[in-house]
Amino acid sequence: MAFGSMQDSGRQAPMSEINVVPLVDVMLVLLIIFIITAPLLTHSVRIDLPKAENVPNITQTEHVELAIRADGSLFWNGEPAELNQLAPRFAAKVGQEPKTELHLRADKLAHYEQVARVMSIAAKAGMTRIGFITDPSSQ
Repeated sequence: MAFGSMQDSGRQAPMSEINVVPLVDVMLVLLIIFIITAPLLTHSVRIDLPKAENVPNITQTEHVELAIRADGSLFWNGEPAELNQLAPRFAAKVGQEPKTELHLRADKLAHYEQVARVMSIAAKAGMTRIGFITDPSSQ
């Protein structure tokens, strides 16, 4: 940046250059602030998932209701079932009706691993419509 020249012409011309130093300073400060605060935004928060507050969905298609208790026991349309029986039963249902839906009713304290395992077995058997049933009553 030139503030003056060695030649004395007697006339002062306006400075036509933009001073970017303050702009760079502000941008560096903002960058540092974002670098410091970004890890704080990704901190996971422990939450207790709420119950759904909506109108129950009444389905007309063929469906299988599979309940999973907190102790890991399974119930196929209200009847006790074993995990190793699910794959052939899912395959038989899909063979009868390809658009069969699986409605999972998992206990609030059920392990996610058990729910994921059931969903994986159902997907491998060909079930493409899997939904979760929640309690629509308010707390």
